[in-house]
Amino acid sequence: GAGIVGAACAAALSREKLKVVVIDAHGPATGTTAAGMGHIVAMDDSEAQFALTNYSQKLWNELAEELPLECEYERCGTIWVAANEDEMDEARKKQNYYAGHGIEAEILDTETLLEAEPNLAEALAGGLLVKGDSVVYQIGAAQYLLDKAVRLGAEVRIGNRAKMITQGRVELMGGEIIAADHIINAAGAAASELSPELRIVKRKGHLLITDRYNGFIRHQLIELGYLRSAHGRDADSVAFNVQPRNTGQILLGSSRQFGSES
Repeated sequence: GAGIVGAACAAALSREKLKVVVIDAHGPATGTTAAGMGHIVAMDDSEAQFALTNYSQKLWNELAEELPLECEYERCGTIWVAANEDEMDEARKKQNYYAGHGIEAEILDTETLLEAEPNLAEALAGGLLVKGDSVVYQIGAAQYLLDKAVRLGAEVRIGNRAKMITQGRVELMGGEIIAADHIINAAGAAASELSPELRIVKRKGHLLITDRYNGFIRHQLIELGYLRSAHGRDADSVAFNVQPRNTGQILLGSSRQFGSES
């Protein structure tokens, strides 16, 4: 896969002098990666999730120094928005968790929330500001990492789909067999088609990108109910998630829907 995961793996392995081949049916960042928001954030659903996302965030901060402008990396911070006092309690719990794990986070009341984001509704209870979070244009970043892998000796094969993974072999749709000591399945939502033991269920989402409204919002904004919506098992869900882009555009999300791919 030539999405963000496959491209990152290819760059890292090529840097270590391994011989790398990347296979993708359609092209760099044309699948799951293209449908993401590029939000780089430490999540606190579980200790394992936090450890992984916090480490990932540190790696992105290091990589940011070399990313070209077209990757649109920006350390804008995240505000978890609380609509009421119950959600403010959740914000305080998140702050305590982050503080205990070395991440700076600031509680905002109604007044300081509006100072940070004047275009939010005035009736909101407050929120939690996590200044260290960032955003990246993930399609550009995937292409950059893939180009980096190629410069380090990797081969990229576009236009031929992997049909089957077996021990030490990848069979392509055209019948070609590629032998490898190590195979990474980075096929995103389609990964279980190649590795049936993976329990991956596709879930459709919708994103919108607006015209340019420079300065309309300054931070990634997420409602505190987002995680319940994102990880719930109901057929349909919608959660407030808004991201500023350095083009002046605003990326709006995000809905989730099982059982639909069209």
